[in-house]
Amino acid sequence: MVKYRFIFLFSVLLMFIAAATYAAKDEATIEGEWKLEDLDVADTSGKGLDGEIAGDPEIVDGIVGKALRFDGIDDAVKLPNDVGINTIVAPDFYSDRTIACYFNCDDVDIADHKQVLYEEGGTARGFNLYVFKGQLHIGAWNKEEYGWDGAWPSIAIDSGVWYHVALVLRDATNAIESDKLEMWVNGERVVTEDGGALFGHGAGIGIAHVNGDTVFHNDELISGTDIHYFGGSVDEVIVYNSAFDEADLAEYAEPVVSVEPQDKFTTTWASIKAQRTLR
Repeated sequence: MVKYRFIFLFSVLLMFIAAATYAAKDEATIEGEWKLEDLDVADTSGKGLDGEIAGDPEIVDGIVGKALRFDGIDDAVKLPNDVGINTIVAPDFYSDRTIACYFNCDDVDIADHKQVLYEEGGTARGFNLYVFKGQLHIGAWNKEEYGWDGAWPSIAIDSGVWYHVALVLRDATNAIESDKLEMWVNGERVVTEDGGALFGHGAGIGIAHVNGDTVFHNDELISGTDIHYFGGSVDEVIVYNSAFDEADLAEYAEPVVSVEPQDKFTTTWASIKAQRTLR
């Protein structure tokens, strides 16, 4: 009896370990990493998804080494479509995803266009991260297959400040379920929303602009390319098909948190959390 009880408890422990591993960063699932250290825009993940520069971005000091500064007019990076990111063949859909980057926006209050940090997909299915009217947004939608119209959580941010933002889709299926889409900023999960998995979603992939169709929080459908440019610096864009956990994202956020005075950081996050509570 003791032997069987031990086997049972050991099996349960292995299940918990497996679940924890599945829920965290898995290097085997990396699909793209663009450090934006220079104008080559090389993909350092090993997947060979090198970017193509548009316009004339500047090489500047970033939060981790160098970064690219985009003028908000015509500077951008175009990325090739890839089976690991948006042109899925098997399995049928993406159930886990982490998209993250560091950024510093020159003017977060611009209201005549969205300032896109990253986007993939089109009007039927996709992901995006962008700034608009003082708010940082992440977005995800899958209007076909199971009718997820999308979610676009947001928080208030300031101009001229470095942030680390991550969109995390966690253990999603082809159905709308609770707490599948997460927004993380500077290593803290600030919002969760209902959501589901993303089926294949071709169309362009863009950094610092819309490189094809996308959808924003006000149900605005965007058809076209070379629009909604970001003004400011972007550093270290990554795409993984695993859902990062708190420890993973805290590690990425450390360079940002370490440059902020502790009292300012605490005050800022108290304000952000209060805003979320009141909405």
